[in-house]
Amino acid sequence: MGARLWKRWPVWLLLAAIAYVAAIYRSVVTNAGIEELRPADAIVVFGAAEYGGHPSPVFKARLDHAAELYRRGLAQLVIVTGGAGGDPQFSEGEVGRDYLKTLGVPDRRLIGETQSPDTAESARRVATIMRANGMTTCLAVSDGYHMFRVKRMLGREGVTVYAAPRPNSKPPDFWKQQAAVWHEIASYTLWLVHLT
Repeated sequence: MGARLWKRWPVWLLLAAIAYVAAIYRSVVTNAGIEELRPADAIVVFGAAEYGGHPSPVFKARLDHAAELYRRGLAQLVIVTGGAGGDPQFSEGEVGRDYLKTLGVPDRRLIGETQSPDTAESARRVATIMRANGMTTCLAVSDGYHMFRVKRMLGREGVTVYAAPRPNSKPPDFWKQQAAVWHEIASYTLWLVHLT
């Protein structure tokens, strides 16, 4: 009996893995369609690529959305995240902060987090900034499929997160949508493994 069960453990392991992936897949897709706009202590914009000191189209769309949320009075502070990546001259946080200034967000209402290399580190650094300023809630601005991971990472740091995905962030075709979801599943899983 014991030997028979032992031989079946790969099947149970496979079924558990399939159930886990299905649950995370559903969570990523479900969270991508949720918008939770409400007043918060800060707006947190997760960085994306910048090119020579200028935000990429994706990053610009996130920043434009954050500026609109700020103008609507949903928060009095905007935190932009992102390290240098492959650019030794500029960081995403710096570029995003400077771009928001051109949209009329006052410098005193902007914080550029310029050191983080990835989303997990951005979440840790944002939480530190928020705690230092007595803040506990934020509107997180990123792409829709990124929201599940962003909310889990910031939530683990004690921040209450409301989703504010940039408009039209869903990839235009089915295969790009699938690639985005599977990227999130892999990134989230690696983060969980790193925590253990």
